[in-house]
Amino acid sequence: MDASELAELRTTYIFGPTEGSSWGLTYEGIEARLRERDTDTFIRIDEGGEGPVRGSVMHFGITVGEEDLEGMAKLSPEGIAVEDCTAHAAAEFIQWLRDSVLPDGSDITLNTEWGLEADLLDELVPHVPRPRLVAALLTHLEATGGLD
Repeated sequence: MDASELAELRTTYIFGPTEGSSWGLTYEGIEARLRERDTDTFIRIDEGGEGPVRGSVMHFGITVGEEDLEGMAKLSPEGIAVEDCTAHAAAEFIQWLRDSVLPDGSDITLNTEWGLEADLLDELVPHVPRPRLVAALLTHLEATGGLD
């Protein structure tokens, strides 16, 4: 698979704090940051219950570049994800997290739906300019295997 094909692949990107740390996320805080971007954005909080996701979860819509994406956030375990997303859009989402949602200097771990299926460990998202961040995300996708 060449680089342009790899860049078009879509998966769920999952972000969390490093082991033993917390971002101090609240649904109210995430909602406020989302509404700063788009006052009419879709936001719904489910209290949990039956099914594979236990505990409450926030579902939301976010426009990243030209794309309208859906995401979700959980307070326990703490994390935020963006679904059906390319590496370029994920890099822009990471930048928004760093600039608007997370405490200054927060580290972010990354995995993807495919990475979890391949038993890959979460990896630290580097603090690098956007083009190098996209390259790191593409490297992660390659490491998941099975892309041929």
